[in-house]
Amino acid sequence: MRIAKGRWVHRMIKQAGTRAAHAEKELALYRFALENAYEGIVIADPQGIVLTASRAYASFLQIEMSDMIGKHVTEIIPNTRLHIVAETGKAEIADLQQIRGQWMIASRIPIWHNGELVAVVGKIMFQHIDRLFEMNSKYREIQSHLHYADAKSRDSSGAKYGLEHIVGVSEPIRKLKTMAAKVAKSDSTVLISGESGTGKELFAHAIHRESLRRFGPFVAVNCAAIPETLFESELFGYKEGSFTGAKRSGKKGKFSLAHRGTIFLDEVGELSLSQQVKLLRVLQEKEIEPVGGDRPEPIDVRVIAATNVDLGKLVREGKFRQDLYYRLHVVPLNIPPLRERRDDIPAILEALLLQLTKETGIAADGIDKDCERLLTGYGWPGNVREMRNVIERALYMMEGTRLSRSALPEELAAGSASGPAAFNRERAQADEFEARASTREWLHEDSAVQSPPASELSWKESMAEHEKSLLRGALARSAGDKQKAALLLGMSKSSFYQKCEQYDIRY
Repeated sequence: MRIAKGRWVHRMIKQAGTRAAHAEKELALYRFALENAYEGIVIADPQGIVLTASRAYASFLQIEMSDMIGKHVTEIIPNTRLHIVAETGKAEIADLQQIRGQWMIASRIPIWHNGELVAVVGKIMFQHIDRLFEMNSKYREIQSHLHYADAKSRDSSGAKYGLEHIVGVSEPIRKLKTMAAKVAKSDSTVLISGESGTGKELFAHAIHRESLRRFGPFVAVNCAAIPETLFESELFGYKEGSFTGAKRSGKKGKFSLAHRGTIFLDEVGELSLSQQVKLLRVLQEKEIEPVGGDRPEPIDVRVIAATNVDLGKLVREGKFRQDLYYRLHVVPLNIPPLRERRDDIPAILEALLLQLTKETGIAADGIDKDCERLLTGYGWPGNVREMRNVIERALYMMEGTRLSRSALPEELAAGSASGPAAFNRERAQADEFEARASTREWLHEDSAVQSPPASELSWKESMAEHEKSLLRGALARSAGDKQKAALLLGMSKSSFYQKCEQYDIRY
């Protein structure tokens, strides 16, 4: 069949060829844009088979693009949900996903054509969650410069750790991390308890970062370090001219700095009764009154508190207000000590060694089996904090490139002398000591710690002498070790030091 030039058939074929060339050029442009996109993008068919992806996505997965095409998404993308979106047809926007140990924000979008699902697009919005926090910090900085004269006082979230930084494989830690992630989604008050060095502040940081307030500030307060005379000005702030030496512009307190974020009250059990009253009012009314202010100011903060003492026991002894206890004890999280979760010790040792080799610049290939066995069997009364100090010291004492038994401190290298059995014996002695101390039985074992006759002293003086006797007796039984002496008396170390200083007790 001969087609005459210029006739309608010839014109139709020419137009079709032009459209095809234009479509091919447009397709090549789309393909070029996809492959060179900065964001990680992957496209799969309704069965979850990869059709194409961007080079950035392939590079992030550390895989060649040719090795991705034609494979099911579950074979190449850890923790993927693209195939699930293909089944449900429901988009998932800005979802958290962990790939190769990094948390990122990803979206998964189904593509429909004429009522039929034809593909699913996955897109990484932030290849690392810290990029989002960096962007938020920049936005807050720009906003503060534009809208606030006191921009310097405004800070971005101070939470440095997430749940991924909490190392542990034991059942108690897994349950605690699950509970922390669950409670983080609400604004309920959390009370974290546990011995010193177990990682209470780590959990507080992680709860904030998992919460809806994660873009707000995280303000940590050590309650034991605030003098009673400065308690109100530090926590609630003060107005201009409220007292001698006050800043001309006044000062915001910790609660104001934590507005729309989280305030972490560490060592809350060390607060005096008068301080407890002031804190209780803030928790009840959700408002503060700065020193020198003439009206209350509303605040919007989430409270996380922590303690290494038994608050319930302090309530029964009249040392902690019951109403404040119930305000704080809404969602309790109790972190067990290392000696009760020995399965976590190898993983924590590995993480600490990696961290400390970076900080100190000392290369270490690992830990000898004999050394690891000794470290795992030790009682760790100071928990992770003590373990970190031991590993850091061992790095400097190490000969060669592996930690060995000879690099460990003598008391730990002795093994049985400082192991879990000995620590359990110390705890048993502490329980016995506490039971005997309650009846003053031990006071008469040594004339050096006996009190003067009660008839010669007032009630207040008798109580002071009784406290001195308890302190001196505990120091004598612990051979001058103040940490052990505090343990014998069931006190926190800071309270023990304060009492010794109050009564000028030296050992």
